[in-house]
Amino acid sequence: IQHRQEVHVVMGNEACDLDSTVSALALAFFLAKTSTPPKAAFVPVLNIPRSDFALRTETTFLLREHGIPDSSLIFRDEIDLAGLHRAGLLSLTLVDHHVLPSTDAALEEAVVDVLDHRPLEREWAPSCQLTVELVGSCATLVTERIAQGPPGVLDRTTAALLHGTILLDSINLSPAGGKVTPRDVACVSLLESRFPELPAHDSIYRALQAAKFDVSGLTTEQMLRKDLKTVTGDEQVIAISGIYMDTELFLRRPGLLQDLEAFCCTRGFSALVAMTVSFNEHYEPTRQLAVYSQHEALRSMLCRALEEATTPALHLQALPSPWPCVSAYAQGNTLASRKKVLPILRAAL
Repeated sequence: IQHRQEVHVVMGNEACDLDSTVSALALAFFLAKTSTPPKAAFVPVLNIPRSDFALRTETTFLLREHGIPDSSLIFRDEIDLAGLHRAGLLSLTLVDHHVLPSTDAALEEAVVDVLDHRPLEREWAPSCQLTVELVGSCATLVTERIAQGPPGVLDRTTAALLHGTILLDSINLSPAGGKVTPRDVACVSLLESRFPELPAHDSIYRALQAAKFDVSGLTTEQMLRKDLKTVTGDEQVIAISGIYMDTELFLRRPGLLQDLEAFCCTRGFSALVAMTVSFNEHYEPTRQLAVYSQHEALRSMLCRALEEATTPALHLQALPSPWPCVSAYAQGNTLASRKKVLPILRAAL
């Protein structure tokens, strides 16, 4: 700010999963290499505090595999985006999301470019470049953008990061997982044609999946924080946590109720929806969910919205719950990921 240096930040969403992280790193690298003359500093920002990074186990694994040290990364608590914006020095590219939380509403006017792979929920000014396509991974859109640029910019490390991310997001390009599109397949093929030494699909997918599902050393609070998104209504904020273990096991964790209550109280959440997922050897998902709230009317309203949803229908079947303030379900529609459940909860609020 003191040197009046313009900063172009590329930032993913608040869950800061592998897709958000790699999309931000790869696109910022590409912009820095191809912008002429580079009047701005291009900075990829991971949209979590540095202290939360250890919870992103698949991301720490992949970056470590490719020799990218944590010390080279910039986290949300290490850059003053609001200050840069007030000084008129910030331009912002959003990857893997296109709706900023209310706490970041002031930054909206700095957004110049959006790449996202979820349904469009809001309009942007015509001056904002908008790439919103329903592909399996935002990294696919980043790969397409890089492929349209000058030849020779894509290096092996960036290709390997994008390749692993698309494979993880698309459930190893498996149609059974319900996420892959022809464009994801095309981008994996493109990356492999340029870098034939990239690892075999199964080996990198299984390694990333094992890293992602390794929650053995995490407390309940860390598990809830590991993959957290929120939806906000007029008066309430609801947490939606991706949980990488069976719901029945999760509900029987020692001290669970106290942990859920403390998690919601300290962060101002009125309710929490835990969405669990696991995959069999054929890459077919099993999904369950649990709805927690000490406010019975709110919990009932959220459960009703989920049970009666039609776009998509979740086909929920009640599961036994050991706690009166937690409702648990098996989700018959296993293709309805959290991305598809979030709008149901947002509409309910």
